Amino acid sequence: MSKLKTCSHMLACRLSASTLRVNIAGQNNSPSPLRLWSRRVNIRTFQPGDERTQAGLFNAAAFSLPGFKPASEDEVRRRTRARGFDPATRFYAEAAGQVVGYCVLEANQGRISYPWCKKGFEAAGTPLFESALQAARERGLTKLFTAYRRDWDVVLGFLEANGFAKAREIVNYATSPVDLPTIANRGGLPFRRLQPGDLPALAEMGRGFIRLPVEKLEAYYFSNPYFPVEAFRVIEDRGGGAPLAIGIGLESATWADPNKIDPLAPCFRMGAFGTEGLNAKRVNGLFSYVVSKPEHALPAGLALLNEASQEMTEGSVTSVCAQCPTDVPHLLNFYSHYFKEQGRFPVLERQLER
Repeated sequence: MSKLKTCSHMLACRLSASTLRVNIAGQNNSPSPLRLWSRRVNIRTFQPGDERTQAGLFNAAAFSLPGFKPASEDEVRRRTRARGFDPATRFYAEAAGQVVGYCVLEANQGRISYPWCKKGFEAAGTPLFESALQAARERGLTKLFTAYRRDWDVVLGFLEANGFAKAREIVNYATSPVDLPTIANRGGLPFRRLQPGDLPALAEMGRGFIRLPVEKLEAYYFSNPYFPVEAFRVIEDRGGGAPLAIGIGLESATWADPNKIDPLAPCFRMGAFGTEGLNAKRVNGLFSYVVSKPEHALPAGLALLNEASQEMTEGSVTSVCAQCPTDVPHLLNFYSHYFKEQGRFPVLERQLER
């Protein structure tokens, strides 16, 4: 066997080992073939103590991007100590014993991160990303999503080059309570609390954008540690009591002011329909609703918005806010008419081949 074939055989064996090894080229000048293979990177999964390194890698790699917000060791640690954390879904690239990049798969959400790498080791990004994709396949996932600021061109370019395409945008809205329309419930619309029996209708109203299957909605809505089920209001159909529309209004003085958070950041707002099961930010004054038929979106939305605003009685809401995906046009039209757009961010998706 020639030297060339021997080297190729050895390389194939190394790539099929449990620890993936990637050869990273230097960034200065055009390296020779020998230099191309001179810096070896091992890809491994999470180990205790990686929290500080991960925060530092992100901060070093992303600090020049628009709207950069530094990560902290404590923030990373909260995620690695959360219930259900799987260390086998967080990947790190090591060179000479030093961590030079990482990529995160959040399998329970179907979400993947961009591979953040130390300057000079950007070539580790592709095998890091492939490791996360493979972990998703092994867990039976058939689709992944990711979300970043719309002006992070390098990040979005990498994701698109690796098979992700924009599926929708998430639009953030806010308005002053004094600018909300005053609605008198002249028709005597029947409001009531949400009941477990309403969940199949709720799932149908949110078909295509509510993220949890109907069998998981009761645990999410009725046992949520962050907001009470009493925050929901149901408008009944006069014909038989079935839900016509369902809305939620949330108020807490300890939650974030919607005017003080970055509206371009890929931050899902807790309680908004379409964010079920996702890592989401608690934002004060949130309103969200779904409706059984698009033609009911305007009257039902106004009635639920008025009801929700009257329930916000603690005096801490200076802005009522909302969040809506662009692929639900009847809801988007409502929010665009009665709220002011703050900003939006893209959501990219990719189907996973088996």
